[in-house]
Amino acid sequence: MTKLFTRFLQDESGATAIEYGLIAALISIGIIAGATSLGGSVNNTFNSLGGTMVNAAPK
Repeated sequence: MTKLFTRFLQDESGATAIEYGLIAALISIGIIAGATSLGGSVNNTFNSLGGTMVNAAPK
């Protein structure tokens, strides 16, 4: 039983999986934050462009 417990404590394969999971989570958070920021900027640009086109239309 002691040998099994010692082998379990020395096994690091689970730690590697957790590290990869944390890295994937951080990358996902970065992508979401960047897309949210970029989406707001693109929305403002299209609204500004649309307003300019409406005001420039011949009457």
